Amino acid sequence: MAAKAVAVIAGVGPGTGASIARRFAKSYAVALLARNPDNYQPIVREISSSGGHAVGISTDVTDEKSVKGAFTEITKTFPGAPLAAAIYNVGGGLVRKPFLELSGQEFEAGFASNGLGAFHFSQAAIPLLLKGLNLEYPPTLIFTGATASLKGSARLAPFTTGKFALRALSQSLAREFGPQGIHVSHVIVDGIIDIERTKQIHFDAPDAKLDPNSIADTYWYLHSQPRTTFTQEIDLRPYVEKW
Repeated sequence: MAAKAVAVIAGVGPGTGASIARRFAKSYAVALLARNPDNYQPIVREISSSGGHAVGISTDVTDEKSVKGAFTEITKTFPGAPLAAAIYNVGGGLVRKPFLELSGQEFEAGFASNGLGAFHFSQAAIPLLLKGLNLEYPPTLIFTGATASLKGSARLAPFTTGKFALRALSQSLAREFGPQGIHVSHVIVDGIIDIERTKQIHFDAPDAKLDPNSIADTYWYLHSQPRTTFTQEIDLRPYVEKW
């Protein structure tokens, strides 16, 4: 395949990940990572059928070899193509349970998918992003956070521990690699996202959920910011959300 700038999105499913993939596919080839191929195959077909370039790779972000293998496959699929954007949209560890009933495995799962997975992803992506400093927009590394990134709610110890770690990692990377030209940003998604699995959740206001396409537009906005105005952290919530 001819060289073209690439965006890689980890954590692609039928909701926000798919919306981010569609938005970035307007300008780049996209590599979509998820553990289960069923999560990315429909959006790969959709993008490809509409004239875009997309590839899906089954990846376990908690496994270093799996992540390295995914990035090796990306460079083989798009030879010579610079990496323009890397987006870590992985959740995981969302166990709602009293703390004293948690197992060690359940607790570790929150950090593994958010903190450790983001570590593996960043170590694989950053060397490639550093090669894309002459692209139209600064090379960008974006992490998807949550309400739990800021607030350790009761019965959510595994998830909030992982999201706290993810936020800390984003700040550390922004301070280290921002001066080298990489835009590292953390997005706090505060609220219920309007996707298929949340259809049964109803609010008084008809537009009380986050629109995944609008979230994707915000990610593109962050990516297209010039080096003179990098945003390290941004929070997104519906107008009726309490915070």
